[in-house]
Amino acid sequence: MKKWLAISMSTMLFGSALAGCSSGGEKTTEKETGGKKEEKVEVTLAGWGGNPTEQKLLQQTLDEFQNKYPNIKVKYEVISDQYMDVIKTRLVGGEGPDVFYLDAFEAPALIKTGALEPLDKYVTDDFDINDFEKPLLDAFKGEDGKIYGFPKDYSTLALFYNKKMFQEAGVEVPKTWDELREVAKKLTKGTQVYGFGVAPELARLYYIAESKGGKVVTDNKASFADPKVVEALQPIVDMHLKDKSAAQPSEVGANWGGEMFGQGKAAMVIEGNWAIPFLKDTFPNLEYGTAEIPTINGKKATMAYTVAYVMNKNSQKKEAAWKLLSFLTGKEGMKIWTSKGLALPTRKSVAAELGFDKDPLRGPIVAGASYATVWQNGTNLPIITNNFNNQFVSAFLGQRPLADALKEAQETANKEIEGNK
Repeated sequence: MKKWLAISMSTMLFGSALAGCSSGGEKTTEKETGGKKEEKVEVTLAGWGGNPTEQKLLQQTLDEFQNKYPNIKVKYEVISDQYMDVIKTRLVGGEGPDVFYLDAFEAPALIKTGALEPLDKYVTDDFDINDFEKPLLDAFKGEDGKIYGFPKDYSTLALFYNKKMFQEAGVEVPKTWDELREVAKKLTKGTQVYGFGVAPELARLYYIAESKGGKVVTDNKASFADPKVVEALQPIVDMHLKDKSAAQPSEVGANWGGEMFGQGKAAMVIEGNWAIPFLKDTFPNLEYGTAEIPTINGKKATMAYTVAYVMNKNSQKKEAAWKLLSFLTGKEGMKIWTSKGLALPTRKSVAAELGFDKDPLRGPIVAGASYATVWQNGTNLPIITNNFNNQFVSAFLGQRPLADALKEAQETANKEIEGNK
């Protein structure tokens, strides 16, 4: 989770400390220009931090905005720790920023509180909503069908494979999950190199869990003990325990899949766009390729992780806040922000203009956006996820049968959900 959040996840920001209160009165100054009084407005923007290149890209985007709208000053704040807790506290206290980041995972719960401004009424024809990848846009719609945020960037998952290892083993890039399992066996070299590196967590396995027709979440409660879900996930466990062809990063001394892959301890991993700059910087001599995730039961599937800009419903500067939000998620602003490929554009036209849809490494990641399952499902997904992860790992390590582990996890999750009512 930390890895994909670090993209944008795609992904992130920098800035100075915020001292203002957006829900208070409008703070303006007046400037004499040509005999007319020009009103200046300060809009607050909040997000989490990013690497220096991302900081520079965001600053370039904000500079361009302020060149276009000289009367609007953007005050940006980085909230480095406990981001959502800080945002929620400030919103409740009437001190929330005018515009801020919202991860799709957290969106359903915050939308339900009524703290966000619906954005449909601000949209004009030139904003072109249909240009957004549909699954990513839909992630920020409320139960009322209104749009509460526009996605700024994203990543899906793709298969990363070591070209040299594939060539030496004489195997082709797998097109189906069954092929992946067989290829993983041929690529495995004892405990020195595993054919497949696994991230045993729901954020990475959700699309697999539902591939047999079962549901991880039903009516905002855990339902992943469904035999169809168990059947879908069992091959992952079997690759580790029976085939001995898969391992999680910690078993080989790595912190995450990208590192495990870069160190040559896994011939294949399933990762997102964030792995590309990491591999370039950390393992510049690694020869690898990417491909869309092998099909499951004849169907394409992947996950998507996305973040939106949203507006505080209590903002006293909504007109200026919309100008900022719409510029950041419009074609012009998005092109600047995603120009280096550290974050991928949620607009199809921008992805095409920047060539990411044809890029040898990013192309498969972009291709998945149209059919991806976005990482979110209702207000109780955090509770459901924690319980799933705790018990799935125990099954993955062979400590208990998968069906038993998921049954206990589901029961515990739903007790917690009931207790929170």
